[in-house]
Amino acid sequence: MVAVARDVELYKRPPHVVMRLARMGCMYQTRISFMRSLVRRMNHYIWTIQRALWALDTEGFGEAVYTVRTPDHSYSLVVFSCKLDDADRTDRVIAQKWDATFTLFDGIPNDEDMVRLRLCIPQQEAGRCCSSELIMSRANKSVRLFNYVVDCLSQGRQPDLARLVRVGYLMRTTAVYGNGKFGMADRQRVMQYEEMCNPYRAELLTVYLIRCFTHDLVDHIAEMRGGQISVPLGTKGKRALGIGNATGLGMAPYLHKHPQLMNNWFDARETALARVRAVEYAGPTKIDRFNQLLSRAQQHLEQWNTGDAQQSARIIELRGDLARTELQPLGTTHPWHGLMNWAEQNVSIEAQEMLASLILEPYPELVDELEATMGADETADVDPGSTLHEFAGIIDQHYSWALDIDFQLPGSSHWFWYVSREKLEPRIGVRAVENGANKEMPLGVARDVQRVYADLKAFRPEQTVAIFLAAHPRHRHIVRRIQNMVRAPYGEIQDNLLAEEMRPIDMLRSKLSFFGAAKFDPKSDRWTRITMFQQAPLPGELHNEDADDWCFPVVDDASQGVINTA
Repeated sequence: MVAVARDVELYKRPPHVVMRLARMGCMYQTRISFMRSLVRRMNHYIWTIQRALWALDTEGFGEAVYTVRTPDHSYSLVVFSCKLDDADRTDRVIAQKWDATFTLFDGIPNDEDMVRLRLCIPQQEAGRCCSSELIMSRANKSVRLFNYVVDCLSQGRQPDLARLVRVGYLMRTTAVYGNGKFGMADRQRVMQYEEMCNPYRAELLTVYLIRCFTHDLVDHIAEMRGGQISVPLGTKGKRALGIGNATGLGMAPYLHKHPQLMNNWFDARETALARVRAVEYAGPTKIDRFNQLLSRAQQHLEQWNTGDAQQSARIIELRGDLARTELQPLGTTHPWHGLMNWAEQNVSIEAQEMLASLILEPYPELVDELEATMGADETADVDPGSTLHEFAGIIDQHYSWALDIDFQLPGSSHWFWYVSREKLEPRIGVRAVENGANKEMPLGVARDVQRVYADLKAFRPEQTVAIFLAAHPRHRHIVRRIQNMVRAPYGEIQDNLLAEEMRPIDMLRSKLSFFGAAKFDPKSDRWTRITMFQQAPLPGELHNEDADDWCFPVVDDASQGVINTA
């Protein structure tokens, strides 16, 4: 039994500390990240995965179906693998051709379903799905690594493990669609299945199954080419390969558009951290586990390579910070709270956030149940009867950070956010140079708060929000947001998203950390590459006792190809 201080809230970091871009851009996966949560569910409820159809030619083109059976339901990943000319290969969301297209089907498709899916899924956005399709996705090969792995296997040898780890995937997805897009099942249908209620559960199950397909695909092509000489990709190699993804500005506005959901994600994470910080005494088993993970994280950093100068500098600093942490003795009482207090005074924000992730790992009994709190009812209405005195009080309490921003300073309104008609993706433009600011997305929360606060001065405190909005209907969106933020204290990014120094990648990394991504490889301050499910257990390993132990994976001896996740 873990002894925890009674008032856990006292150990909780407040929103003004957590919801800043500088910290959000340093966050890591945790026990309750969505990939970890999915794998635990698969382990605990003994999900099984079967390759139900494999109709591919010698070059790996054709169809496949993977069926997942849970205690209550079945789902099928339907795969269409196609020949793609290099001239048509692009990872842009507006591409029209891909190496492979996928759908997560509700149940097991029959022959009639397959006829329809053959017409629809390879077209992606140009096709139209039915409510039996839960998720739609597509992926392209990482051509050089894919061909290298096939060549090795067809010649009877395993590929170099260090090279596999360095790239991390055989295919990368360019979109994973759900929630009713293109005729697919809406969220309410997915939510009827208890195992799919958590955020992004269906999407990430799709990605996990795509990973299974990529492993089988290289084995198949290698066997077709090499015959009896060929060998299948080994377990260590398969564990080292996840699924890649390049994530850009399109994801950033999501954090703004879903404040209640963001609140629940961050609140769960901060509640988990507070519970561990409130632990009064840590026994030797917990401390040994932390020290083991700290050592693993140090090795992980040695193998985290990126071409981004700023992230490279952070990694170098982080290595030094963790080395100093290793020498820091834990206190006999409230050891984790003491460690985090020390970190907040002595190491970088990046190190603080890695430690926050690490100290959660030894405490599944305190942390894992919080994954059930990360969904949200996102209905948000204006309360027209509230007095302006009450409304102004909400601004004073929850938006003082916004009132403190000086929009007269140069650069304070440098950017505007918009949706590109050509690319169909969110973009940012320089307000003083580019056209389109008249159609900007409403991400300038701090500016809008100041505008509504200024207009309140012309009204009496006892007047209502309804009277105010009748005179200023343009403020309706920000009034609704402010009123609903009372129940979502972690729902607002407490920085100016229009400021010249704003880095969208900080928002991307924050969201991706909740997915469970690691080894971020920024390609600019607007997009990053990630790997999903690298080192996650394979289907045959899902029921092992250590199926949840795959955070911060390392390769101990790349020359011998030994992976150590213990």
